Amino acid sequence: MSIYALKPRFQNLLRPGVRYLHGKGVTANQVTLAACAVSVLLGVVLALAAGHSGLFWLLPVWLFVRMALNAVDGMLAREFGQQSALGGYLNEITDVVADAALYLPFAFVAPFGGLQIGLLIFVAAMSEFCGVLGQVHGNGRRYDGPLGKSDRAFIFGALGLWYALAGSLPGWLNAVMWLLLPLLLWTCWRRIHNGLKAA
Repeated sequence: MSIYALKPRFQNLLRPGVRYLHGKGVTANQVTLAACAVSVLLGVVLALAAGHSGLFWLLPVWLFVRMALNAVDGMLAREFGQQSALGGYLNEITDVVADAALYLPFAFVAPFGGLQIGLLIFVAAMSEFCGVLGQVHGNGRRYDGPLGKSDRAFIFGALGLWYALAGSLPGWLNAVMWLLLPLLLWTCWRRIHNGLKAA
């Protein structure tokens, strides 16, 4: 089970806005690049100001907006004939870059540490790589959970909101963060396993 399963309903809510953007000449690649640029900028700001917990309310807000923009760029591409090889590259690369930038600030927030968050960023990137490999081998892009991009966005958004409201995070969350690593490895395994099974 993954939050990604809710995507079709979310897209239906966004469709009127997507039509409006298309009418204004906005392209899928422009949306993709803009979402990545804002993610990197926000990640840098929060990393530099990690001690100012009040700023972290921006994280859940932006993660929700980014999730919407990720759906919008895909809809613009598919429904308005904007699909391209460049768009495919941009979509995958910017997702990994934006995720890394938005997770990075927690390396500077207690009780987490740099090694822990660094490993999580690496394995999260590997999970997306495993998903893309399904497409490379002709079996379709894999989005299997339990810790896909949408699920990670929910977790880090919740952590950001908690930190913003409470001013600190409890020590037991350190153990929870370590538990995310085996869940990410399981996600990698499921994407590979189901990709091979589809073959």
